[in-house]
Amino acid sequence: MQRRQWIAAMAATTVLPGMSFAQDKPLRIIVPFPPGGATDIAGRALQEPLQRLLGQPVVIENRAGAGGSIGMAEVGRAAGDGLTLGVATLSTHGVNPAVFSKLPYDPVKDFAGVTEIVKAPGVIVVNPKVLPVKDFAELVKYLKANPGKVSYATPGNGTIGHMWGELFKSSTGTSMVHIPYRGAGPAINDVVGGQVPVYFDQVASSLPHVKSGKLKALAVSWPERLDVLPEVPTYAQLGFPQANEPSWFGLVAPAPTPAAAVLRVQQAVAAALREPAVRERLAGQGLYASGTSPADFSQQIVREIDKMKKVAAYAKIQLD
Repeated sequence: MQRRQWIAAMAATTVLPGMSFAQDKPLRIIVPFPPGGATDIAGRALQEPLQRLLGQPVVIENRAGAGGSIGMAEVGRAAGDGLTLGVATLSTHGVNPAVFSKLPYDPVKDFAGVTEIVKAPGVIVVNPKVLPVKDFAELVKYLKANPGKVSYATPGNGTIGHMWGELFKSSTGTSMVHIPYRGAGPAINDVVGGQVPVYFDQVASSLPHVKSGKLKALAVSWPERLDVLPEVPTYAQLGFPQANEPSWFGLVAPAPTPAAAVLRVQQAVAAALREPAVRERLAGQGLYASGTSPADFSQQIVREIDKMKKVAAYAKIQLD
């Protein structure tokens, strides 16, 4: 959006409590993945505080499928009336544009960036009953001794989990078979059940299973060891800094949404993320609060698309 539009939007914040934007109608937040995954966790953590801060009902709707493309396409087609938002991810607004030749949405033109909600560390986990390796080095050794005989699960083709898996294989010189699922929930259920032994995704969705001992975490993508998994090293500590990039989740609105309506939501999200209870809830799930400006988040999306295109070219990932 143009600078003068944002100046006007900033001026409008002095009367935010009285702005209508159909506050008597529900604010719909579309999560483009199934319930139970990290994206869903991040979206639902905002539901109650946004209802309270915005003074209107907030409804979470899961629209899963095609690596998040189905849900994002619905957001992009929605009216720009300030009543529809989508939870954008590094998958939907970084990886998908890099690996799919055609998408049902334009990740830049169809959306207005609202804010980054959280940074989301990634993790590689194994089912210890199916693959009894003690640490990352043992996994690499086992895979090299059994090329192409081990499968790994991700939330779907073209998701960040897929990219992390391919980066793992290329950086370690190993071979595994990719098993894509329709979201983090179904994927992790099969890993816990032993149908697939290795899993790449955000820490948030696998953390409860790691804590219960059903899964074993071997490495995380974060600048330092996580408080929730202090015994697990980072990829960088293990000698693989190229795999140490975390993921992120944010909010986007349909492109025609007025700048003032976008800023109203961004300010409410930022306020919610400053609440200790919200930050603690997210951190307890391995998600770390952010709350950037609309302009910064829009620019971030452009950078991430460029970065993921380079990763896709490096890993030779192209999906139709």
